[in-house]
Amino acid sequence: MKIPFSLQRRTVLNRIFQYSVVGLFTLSTPLVGSLINNTQAQTKPSFTAKVINLAYQTSGDIVKVKKVVEPRFKALGVTVNWVGPFPAGPQLIEAMNAGRVDIGNVGETPPIFSQAAGITEVIYIAGRTPSKGENQGIVVRANSPIKKIADLKGKKIAFQRGSNAHYLLAKALKEVGLKISDVQIVGLTPSEARDAFIQDKVEVWVASDPFLALVEKIVPIRNLRNAARINTLGGFYLGRRQFVTQNLELVRVFLEEADKVGEWAEKNPTDVAKAFAPELKLDVSVLEKVARRRTFRLRKLTPGIIAEQQKVADFYFQEKVIPRKIDIRDAILPTQQYQAITPQRIR
Repeated sequence: MKIPFSLQRRTVLNRIFQYSVVGLFTLSTPLVGSLINNTQAQTKPSFTAKVINLAYQTSGDIVKVKKVVEPRFKALGVTVNWVGPFPAGPQLIEAMNAGRVDIGNVGETPPIFSQAAGITEVIYIAGRTPSKGENQGIVVRANSPIKKIADLKGKKIAFQRGSNAHYLLAKALKEVGLKISDVQIVGLTPSEARDAFIQDKVEVWVASDPFLALVEKIVPIRNLRNAARINTLGGFYLGRRQFVTQNLELVRVFLEEADKVGEWAEKNPTDVAKAFAPELKLDVSVLEKVARRRTFRLRKLTPGIIAEQQKVADFYFQEKVIPRKIDIRDAILPTQQYQAITPQRIR
């Protein structure tokens, strides 16, 4: 199977994953004060928007394909506008920071990079349950002389900077005494990295589903390290701060429906595959493998989860991947607002 390989010119996401001492944005990141208090919450409506802009990525979004939020928002007089597909989390966050997206989901790494770049408009609104890590991997061709992670020193490795792939590679290298600076990063979007790997333009690829599942079917590969015991957070739903604080009820409705369809999806992987097939244009057999390796449900932002995300951020700082230490709590809503957006069904 030959997939065209094209390195298109892309807008450099300077504020998310390109840093220098001179170019680093030094915006402060104070917590935005609560926009409602106890008395105001009783007298003011909890949403003002007439349109909600929801982001989706090329890897597929079960909320979008099942159209579960549209009926709820229509009843509230709100129009749903799906924005995308975005190739990965960094591009989604760039759009959110620009005001084009109100809610979207990404892995643990993109919001850390955005916060390190001084972006304060992007906040955490819910967690996602972690997978077993089988949906990601650092892969080479089966006949490659590279046999283990330690062999990656000095090698060119293709992946999306500022994404979960970045974290998987950095942590895997750390396990064998190497640093991210010991390898050569080839920064490509997930689909570009897949194409480059298939056509032997790069020897090593940090892959994730659905692209990984597709390549596993058509190319003999060796997975040097999957994300087991590394992909422990599962990622997050993010929101645009101004939208969230002014539309608490809309955010709660979205998260409620996202968790409902997530519960259904985890019980019905074959049906999930069939639902994704028309949009992702992949075989149902590939997509069923993707569905069985993916998790869909949401979880609360507990102090423990926030602390774990802080450890990820601290790791990036210690490894000199991001240039300054950040506090994840600066991107968390005040308690009253967070409680207002969190459905009771999310544990």
